[in-house]
Amino acid sequence: MTSRAIEIATDLTAEELRALARKESDRRAAMRMLAIANELDGYEREEAARLAGMSDQALRDAIKRLNAEGLDGLYDRPRSGRPRRLDAKQEAKIKAAVLAGPDIDKEGLSSFTLEDIRRLIEDRHGVCHHIGYMGRVMKRMGLSRQKGRPSHPQKDEAAAAAFKKSPAKAQEDCSYTRAPG
Repeated sequence: MTSRAIEIATDLTAEELRALARKESDRRAAMRMLAIANELDGYEREEAARLAGMSDQALRDAIKRLNAEGLDGLYDRPRSGRPRRLDAKQEAKIKAAVLAGPDIDKEGLSSFTLEDIRRLIEDRHGVCHHIGYMGRVMKRMGLSRQKGRPSHPQKDEAAAAAFKKSPAKAQEDCSYTRAPG
């Protein structure tokens, strides 16, 4: 075994690291644990990294992070990304408008489509989304991209309830089981 430029400063054994890697749901952290366990077992750094499916430089970086931060250093750090176009307040307003539904007299719609919601966001907040992205926006707000069944604005609820067949009157409502006469 050759001398290493960076020593691994951990109280864990190779077997303990492998056991942690088996239970780990984060694949990248598990691979780093396995590579470090391979090196603790006496493999050369290049071979230990290759067996875990990474480069020797990636293993070297993982060892540095393990020494500095402990096991938490083996997990990916949060990445910054493009900021959202709508803040939480604006999303809450859009969600409330979607749940309330369109005003039939004003907008002429019985239910919103994704294109209608996209237009609503653009009109109210000046933010333009691609129609293909609107499904993600709806999911992030806890809504489904499916729209409800349309219903006529002048529908009579009492007449609809009277028309429905009730389980209690199933014998009377069914023409096959009704007594002739």
